[in-house]
Amino acid sequence: MKRNNSTNRSFLHKYCGEYVTAPRPNQSYPLGLRQTSGRNAQLRQSIDAKQFLVAPGAYDCIGARLVEQAGFPAVYLTGSGMSMSMLGAPDVGLMSFSEILDRASRIADVVSIPVIVDADTGYGGPLNVIRTVRDFERAGMSGIQIEDQAWPKKCGHEGGRNLVAASEMEGRIKAAVDARIDPDLLIIARTDARTDHGLDDAIDRANRYVQAGADMIFVESPEDGSEMATIAKDVSAPVLANMVEGGRSPILTATQLAELGFSMAIYPNALTRRFTHAGAEMLKDLKAAGTTSASTPGMLTHRELWSLFEYEKWISTEERLRGS
Repeated sequence: MKRNNSTNRSFLHKYCGEYVTAPRPNQSYPLGLRQTSGRNAQLRQSIDAKQFLVAPGAYDCIGARLVEQAGFPAVYLTGSGMSMSMLGAPDVGLMSFSEILDRASRIADVVSIPVIVDADTGYGGPLNVIRTVRDFERAGMSGIQIEDQAWPKKCGHEGGRNLVAASEMEGRIKAAVDARIDPDLLIIARTDARTDHGLDDAIDRANRYVQAGADMIFVESPEDGSEMATIAKDVSAPVLANMVEGGRSPILTATQLAELGFSMAIYPNALTRRFTHAGAEMLKDLKAAGTTSASTPGMLTHRELWSLFEYEKWISTEERLRGS
């Protein structure tokens, strides 16, 4: 179903609010879809107003719904989490653009908060980046992150990362900026230069990417708080902090990061690791005892889980459409 399809427009307006650009007062979205218009401006205005944003990572609709329900202002779609959940493989450049686009579009449909996607290297040359940005924008993304690694990329907190020339990354950023339709769509440039090339090179690259048009900078893997402070001071654009528990960078609180001058923090793998640990513990109990009774107190109730995905609204919509 395309946004510009005029067929059954009144039906779409009534039942699929995601396609409506001018929401009516008190409009609800009974099919679980969310109003997406205005999210880009919402994210941009928060950054321009110097409001520090925390964007937990999610890799599926369950995680994204939990992030929204907890009251966070944005959700970050983690490339590593999607690779693990969809392919059963680590973050080593195996995910295709179409696979990530499909997952991202589904997630964007079920939350109202801005969605930021990890677009890896942009999936090719400048023309590929143009397609990447256009398709992600149509899918409802409010922020698109592109990095300066060579393909296949690697996890930013592991070894074996190879970079493209800064000039090539500048081309990726220019292509992304040229491709976006909404000027409020956030283009985030990530550099992985710190680990093998040093902090000075990382900051130099970051500022070149700002000149190329990036709206926000993500310097991956600073080694300590002093380096993080230098990044926030010397980069001439809003900066993002990547909080990977047990990774190369220290874990600072949101207050500490804001005081250093950061604009946003992402926690790409916190939910992934918590979900995995909790699941492993439950399965261990089931294997040992032959029942899930010991794990039940730590679970959502059946009704709580269904309520998260608005079961009653789906059923009432079906009844209304059937004329019940």
